[in-house]
Amino acid sequence: MEMKLEVVVLPVRHVDHAKAFYRSAGFREDVDYASGDDFRVVQFTPPGSEASVVFGKGITSAPPGSVQGLLLVVPDIASARAELLVRGVDVGEVFHDLGSVFYHVSPANEVPGPDPAGRDYASYARFCDPDGNGWVIQEVRQRASGR
Repeated sequence: MEMKLEVVVLPVRHVDHAKAFYRSAGFREDVDYASGDDFRVVQFTPPGSEASVVFGKGITSAPPGSVQGLLLVVPDIASARAELLVRGVDVGEVFHDLGSVFYHVSPANEVPGPDPAGRDYASYARFCDPDGNGWVIQEVRQRASGR
């Protein structure tokens, strides 16, 4: 059986503010559909991704900003961070995590700068959307075998 992640629902306060943010971050707008005053679905897809994010009105009861750890993989973290900054996204500095194969939620283990060995899956940077939904970009130049 094959399963692919298609959509992640993001809780937001202001649909149009979120829409402007994701557009400015370079995500592709796929859908903006409303049915009455109580239902609206907006879908955006990160560049090169098969999975999308959806936000709107009447689609989740989760508190705005409660989704954390959304991961975007990029081949060059410095370039991706620079492009997001040019697009107006407030991206934190690149970091690597002390002795981990994945970042810790707490910044206490963050070491400034990219992974000194240049390993794939080891360098990160963070940003949030206007509601506080948290994203992490991770550098992967060559995917692990079988991925």
